[in-house]
Amino acid sequence: MLDFLNIPIFRAARRPTRRRLKGVALTLAIGMVLAACSTGDSVPYSARPAEQIYNEAVDALQLREYQEASRLFEEVERQHPYSQWATRAQLMAAYGYYQNNDYDGAIIALDRFIQLHPSNPDVPYAYYLKALSYYEQISDVERDQNNTVQALKALNQIVDRYPNSRYARDAKLKLDLTYDHLGGKEMAIGRQYLKRKQYLAAINRFKRVVENFGTTTHVPEALHRLTEAYLALGITEEAQKTAAVLGHNFPGSEWYMDSYELVEQKRVRPEAKEPWYKIW
Repeated sequence: MLDFLNIPIFRAARRPTRRRLKGVALTLAIGMVLAACSTGDSVPYSARPAEQIYNEAVDALQLREYQEASRLFEEVERQHPYSQWATRAQLMAAYGYYQNNDYDGAIIALDRFIQLHPSNPDVPYAYYLKALSYYEQISDVERDQNNTVQALKALNQIVDRYPNSRYARDAKLKLDLTYDHLGGKEMAIGRQYLKRKQYLAAINRFKRVVENFGTTTHVPEALHRLTEAYLALGITEEAQKTAAVLGHNFPGSEWYMDSYELVEQKRVRPEAKEPWYKIW
């Protein structure tokens, strides 16, 4: 994870002093009280200089008042839509959403920023933050993997569009983990089919792992499960071929030993001995 406070757009605003932080904290507290007392959800309009609102929003970020920070950044654009601060504020509002775990809000704001400012120097960062917003929503392999697929697309965009950027290296690392996760999803489905003796469906899933996720950690098991499924269907020749591929590429793996024993129908590994204290 990159240090976001070292991103150029974050350094554009002046940093808050301790005295200013106390003042801003008091302002935020008063604002929340007034908001609670109001009858509606709308915030009263109060015209102020763009830089002042922007820096108050940065201070709110420092205080981890992310929702308030996003509101203030959006206020910059609302009051001063054609100022230089408005463009920065759009991206910073998205960052506030992201920090508040409002990933949907962040993605919407980032897509808008990219669409409105395609040549802006901070667009690579916008793509990166969008990818993170999907990546951090990746769930376990038993659940829907739409966010994983979207993270994969977004991470690939960074690597393809900005290969020399500071974000590409981190994106590549996350791509490997994302591919591995998608491969794990295919394996989980394949195992379920195998358990239910739906061998053809299982074979299709395990083949997909080998063909589409060949660089992941799941390939040795996928080849072994293919061997199992072929033998269950009585397709001995395919089982032998698959076991041979497994032995050639992963000769020392436990999955190969399992496949070898299945195909040859004999045990080649010594049986585990009972501990000495169980002999008696």
